[in-house]
Amino acid sequence: MATPTSRNIVWHPGTVTRDEREAILGYKSCTLWFTGLSASGKSTLAVALEKALWDRGVRAYVLDGDNVRHGLNKDLGFSPEDRTENIRRIGEVAKLFTDAGVINITAFISPYRADRDQVRAIMRPGDFIEAYVDCPIEVCEQRDPKGLYQKARAGQIPEFTGITAPYEPPLNPEIVLRTDRESESESLTNVISYLEGRGYISRG
Repeated sequence: MATPTSRNIVWHPGTVTRDEREAILGYKSCTLWFTGLSASGKSTLAVALEKALWDRGVRAYVLDGDNVRHGLNKDLGFSPEDRTENIRRIGEVAKLFTDAGVINITAFISPYRADRDQVRAIMRPGDFIEAYVDCPIEVCEQRDPKGLYQKARAGQIPEFTGITAPYEPPLNPEIVLRTDRESESESLTNVISYLEGRGYISRG
């Protein structure tokens, strides 16, 4: 873990504990980290999950890759170094959301295994749930809702994951979603079943 550049800083603890927040809320907060290729279905599932949890009275919020790059990470590009910093920053934000009692749902390609593992490492055991949105690149290219694969194949987008930049799939994700075989509803049910089965949320 990197040491802060500023030297004269001290962590200031609050008086409301995580356990006290969860006792009032009635569920366990966590970070659901959707990772996968562009157009694999990460954002679609994240938004659907947010709504499904909200309908149950669970505080949920989506941290989407494109959205975060409009603000917090607008100074970052897509070089390997910038991708790592992008994930480091959002990992810290996700940790804060989790501590605040929110089930936050991230939708980032997050192509490097080490970067995802680093986010896991800064959280308490059980707080980081890696959900691999596993979809063959051929299917992702057929979908290509933003036209990004077409541009990447034409050489208009450098360092595009899956074409000219690598993607390292998770080795032991908590959840695997085969969005080329499952419907959105089926994938969503699988995620909710995981959360229910491990006591993050009550059974609906």
